[in-house]
Amino acid sequence: MNKMVSNALTGVAVTMAVGTAAYMMTQKSPAKKRRQMKKTADRAIHAVGEIVDGISSVMH
Repeated sequence: MNKMVSNALTGVAVTMAVGTAAYMMTQKSPAKKRRQMKKTADRAIHAVGEIVDGISSVMH
């Protein structure tokens, strides 16, 4: 079960990254807004990674 949860959370993180990249490429937003979105997406992916690590360490 823990492998399934880990795979699901990894999928969510990848989907968030791809969605953010696609949004940034299709929008003609100012550079400041793009940098802020990239920073926010990076933080979100890092947070999901920490959650996956925490869940996997609890299940071991």
